[in-house]
Amino acid sequence: MSFGRLDHCSGSQPMSDINMTPLIDVMLVLVVIFILTAPLLASSIQLDLPRSQAAQAGSAPAAVALVVDAAGVTYIDDQPVSAEVLAQRLQAAHQRAPDTEVQLRADQTVPYGRIVEVMGVAQQAGLSRIAFVADNRSAAGSTAGKP
Repeated sequence: MSFGRLDHCSGSQPMSDINMTPLIDVMLVLVVIFILTAPLLASSIQLDLPRSQAAQAGSAPAAVALVVDAAGVTYIDDQPVSAEVLAQRLQAAHQRAPDTEVQLRADQTVPYGRIVEVMGVAQQAGLSRIAFVADNRSAAGSTAGKP
């Protein structure tokens, strides 16, 4: 056994590298936030869509987004249009691609007659594929939080 000084290890050296883990964590959180918010930015018109368990977006070769808000105003691609402009835009879409699908989003408070008018304009323009877009949340679960 030796008596004397104990061997001391030199202290830990300062780390001169950048720790990438927090940076990667922040970037992944931002990616998740963008993934979740991107679908919400698709339409800026506030609608109260009807609820359906089986509602799922279908895929079509070409589609025209047609919106009827609670006041009965018609929008194409988030721009309000009159009945004449609506007919012209739908005819132009039919001329570009005859199998164009009209994706109709209508507020649930819109009268049925107004929806039939819009469907009639689309059919007169030659567009017979009309998809009704609904919210896929269950009706019971989503009305519980409403005042």
